[in-house]
Amino acid sequence: MQTCLPIESAFPKAHHSLQSRVVWGSRVVTVGGDAPVRVQSMTNTDTVDAIGTAIQVKELALAGSEMVRITVNTPEAAAAVPYVREQLDRMGIDVPLIGDFHYNGHRLLTDYPACAQALSKYRINPGNVGKGNKRDTQFGQMIEAALRWNKVVRIGVNWGSLDQELLASLMDENSARSAPWDARQVMYEALITSAIDSAQRAEDMGMRRDQIILSCKVSGVQDLISVYRELAKRTDHVLHLGLTEAGMGTKGTVASATALSILLQEGIGDTIRVSLTPQPGEARTQEVVIASEILQALGLRTFVPSVTACPGCGRTTSTTFQELAKQIDDFLRAQMPVWREQYPGVEGLRVAVMGCIVNGPGESKHADIGISLPGSGEAPAAPVFIDGEKRLTLRGDNIAQEFQVIVENYIENRFGAHAVAQAS
Repeated sequence: MQTCLPIESAFPKAHHSLQSRVVWGSRVVTVGGDAPVRVQSMTNTDTVDAIGTAIQVKELALAGSEMVRITVNTPEAAAAVPYVREQLDRMGIDVPLIGDFHYNGHRLLTDYPACAQALSKYRINPGNVGKGNKRDTQFGQMIEAALRWNKVVRIGVNWGSLDQELLASLMDENSARSAPWDARQVMYEALITSAIDSAQRAEDMGMRRDQIILSCKVSGVQDLISVYRELAKRTDHVLHLGLTEAGMGTKGTVASATALSILLQEGIGDTIRVSLTPQPGEARTQEVVIASEILQALGLRTFVPSVTACPGCGRTTSTTFQELAKQIDDFLRAQMPVWREQYPGVEGLRVAVMGCIVNGPGESKHADIGISLPGSGEAPAAPVFIDGEKRLTLRGDNIAQEFQVIVENYIENRFGAHAVAQAS
């Protein structure tokens, strides 16, 4: 028999960036360095509606968003920001708020100091801060506000609003090359140059490198991978990762998961946002769920207990296992805002809901707690496995409700205060 080395386990490479601190009161969200990859999101409410915006921010925060961005585009929106913050504080939601500024951010941050104070981070798009001689002045005003209030900034370049003067200059340089680059490669260079040069201007004004987060947003998967691989080579700034305008439903989910997973596996990216267009009637929180699932699937973080369920086949003509799997998954997610505090470690729980005897018992044994429901033609019995051992068998019409109670009891016994006390 040939002697060989053990197969190396796959795991994302380590990050090598600085670390930023996004702060509100006693809440500190570290980003980059040895911090976990952070999840963030953005509201789609009119910020002028302070109550509605605060409610959506709360929903996103409870779903797992560790920072939430809000639009600050008008004087009325800027005036409303302190009230959004006030409402959140009253509700006990200390998630940091990020102000999304374009075109007039320099005026809003100057004219509405309460807004500048209430935000924990400013998003600055160098392609939208002004043209010609105004660009440096207006960019400088936003950096001055960040310095005055000790805020972190994200310099977020977007290829939909790229600095056209910079792009034209790079195109001219490219045309003079003996072997000109492809136009797309010039655009990549423009994105990266805009981000890094803007960061350097901010540093020249007095900002620390660890106060600056960079992003170069594009909407194509391969484009994002190309840009961020090069960006990560050229800078140690904290990197915000995400497709812009990823799309709706399956398309947006798959595109975001593909691009982000490849880069995160390579150790690129310190905070992520899934820019998902909600389908009609779909909650805004879906983008947070997908971002969390990407990180959990890669083994970078755990947010909610995982539910393993078989896809179904001809052996499982009943939909009972599908309904139970969804019921358990929905139940666990709904409880997590409370359980995170009440049952430390519960997010690592593994639950299996299987549909027949082929893989059901085996998968259930590998989980912390699992149930193997009867497939077509099998005996109407559902063995329950706890910590790898068969403990009981459920029968009858109330299997779903009984299994949910078993899961709840298991969580209390394993992660509850008395279990922790006994372990210590």
